[in-house]
Amino acid sequence: MYSFEDIQRCFNGELICIGDKTLVRFDNAKPLQDANIYSICWIKDGAELETIITKSPAKTFIISRNGEIQDFPDKVIIRVDNPRLRFLQLVKALFIKPIEYAIHPTAIIHPEAQLSSTVYIGPHCVIGKCILGEHVIIQGNCYIYDDVTIGNHVNVMPNTTIGGNGFGYERNEDKEFELFPHIGGVIIEDHVDIGANTCIDRGTLGSTIIRSGTKIDNLVHVAHNVVIGKNTAVIANALIGGSTVIGDNCWIAPSVTLRDGIKIGDNSVIGIGSLVLKDIPSNETWVGSPAKKFK
Repeated sequence: MYSFEDIQRCFNGELICIGDKTLVRFDNAKPLQDANIYSICWIKDGAELETIITKSPAKTFIISRNGEIQDFPDKVIIRVDNPRLRFLQLVKALFIKPIEYAIHPTAIIHPEAQLSSTVYIGPHCVIGKCILGEHVIIQGNCYIYDDVTIGNHVNVMPNTTIGGNGFGYERNEDKEFELFPHIGGVIIEDHVDIGANTCIDRGTLGSTIIRSGTKIDNLVHVAHNVVIGKNTAVIANALIGGSTVIGDNCWIAPSVTLRDGIKIGDNSVIGIGSLVLKDIPSNETWVGSPAKKFK
């Protein structure tokens, strides 16, 4: 059972407590509709705080510092900046079991692969002649080809392929397709998350690059020689054409298609299902098919 002191440690003391601290006793984190008397809950900004708190069986709530709130005799209100962020940090600190680093016996590892001592490689993975940094998690059934470099604190979800050939062909004199040689690699920097059933192709001559802090959702296709900047989010079912460059801090919504060879500027937002056929400047929002600037 956790107490107020545990919350204080998670938040480094940066909080305001309303109510009797000794009443804080919780052993689970739940959404409001599933809470019980031993739950800790987060309430989003704009919600009817007093109504929710009064009706909920939970005793401990994390809310924003903004606005007024009454004192409840049998409840404890924890006020912080960015309550959703603080709540997820608390859940990670108290309720997520640390992973045990190991290599599953069914995994196939290239003898020249360079693996740190803090990697987890799940069942039925194939790891080629590549480099895996510290605190890397590769979930089951992933295929990591040769010439892939993965940095530190990277999480790859199941059934993902990194470093396969891209779809680059040229017709010969007989109108037959010949595959353009893919002799480049893939570079994935630190603190990147990659969702399940995602494909990231190797570069043709250079490398496909995913910069630090970027988050890629499930069912995303990243073609050869793509560069994705820092702290960008690419959401489910997005398709990124070859040699496209995406800047830092962008938001690529679900089912977006980016044609090959275009540039997406920093801090851009691409709306759901958009088809982007040309460059997008920084700090703009584009939507539609074909995508146009949203005014």
